[in-house]
Amino acid sequence: MTISARILSVGTATPPQSYTQDEVLAWAQESDPRVRRLFRNSHIERRYLDLPEHVKGRPKSETPKELTGRHLKNALGTGPQAIEQALQPLGLAASELSFLVCMTSTGFLCPSLSAHLVRAMSLRENIQRLDIVGMGCNAAVNGMQAATGIARARPGEVGVLVCVEVCSAAYAMDDEVSTAVVNSLFGDGAAAVVIRADEGDGKGDAPAVVDFEPYILTDAIDAMKYRYSGERLAFYLAKDIPFVIGRHSNIPVDRLLSRNHLQRGDIAHWLVHSGGKKVIDAICGRLELSEDDVRHTRSVLEEYGNVSSCSVLFSYSKLVSEGCARPGDVGLLMAMGPGTSIEAALLKW
Repeated sequence: MTISARILSVGTATPPQSYTQDEVLAWAQESDPRVRRLFRNSHIERRYLDLPEHVKGRPKSETPKELTGRHLKNALGTGPQAIEQALQPLGLAASELSFLVCMTSTGFLCPSLSAHLVRAMSLRENIQRLDIVGMGCNAAVNGMQAATGIARARPGEVGVLVCVEVCSAAYAMDDEVSTAVVNSLFGDGAAAVVIRADEGDGKGDAPAVVDFEPYILTDAIDAMKYRYSGERLAFYLAKDIPFVIGRHSNIPVDRLLSRNHLQRGDIAHWLVHSGGKKVIDAICGRLELSEDDVRHTRSVLEEYGNVSSCSVLFSYSKLVSEGCARPGDVGLLMAMGPGTSIEAALLKW
């Protein structure tokens, strides 16, 4: 009998502080009209961020050590919240988890984030752990591959995939427009999904994770990356990345659908990474998606900004809240990130 790995529930969390784009501009004391236009044309209404207080009336220039500390502090705030929110409707305690997969791209920790979560949440001392750092905005789909693989190897046991991003601990302040693009987009947050594999066909309220399809554009490996700004790392996005992503977005999608004897019209629920307005527009044009298809994608961008690897799970949470998925429905998760890569996953209710 088939062993189906299923997503049982989802939880999300953000820092307590949120800011409009104008408030972020005021915090940064940004007067460059080009930068101000970038912020105001982003189609982002509000983002959740942990912005440090000013020092002598100016934004504080933090050391790498201070940024790492802020990453850990926020990760231990939002990560457990997202996990507990995902466990609560199932009536499960954190101590019942058998495995934990952690994804982040906004801070490096050793001991890893999973070790800190084990201590903070009193998880099992023999919990199976996996930490993956640096995959970027597509990491939730990569992490889901790992988590569902572990679940199928341990049928009946419950585990969690958690994505934690503290983008405000990876900011840079310089005079480059490319830096301003990044600073105008990203927000902080965490998202978690509970995963279990059982014998059966995977039908019901909890969707089965059916298949995955990666696609890596190695010719564009430098289009999204960390680079040094002074003595600290800062994220970089090439200006043509929306068009690169859009031009290739059909390739992994159509491969995945063809292998599973499906067509685009069979997809009832599209869950696309909120990578920015231009990225969403380019994907909609290439895949011929309607505004209804990407309603969750756009609303996540408006309400939270680009929450990196958490974004696609924020969209999934919105879909779950709607309660519109029905047995037999097919969904497609798609996220994009450094590599340049496009990752797709097929879900079936």
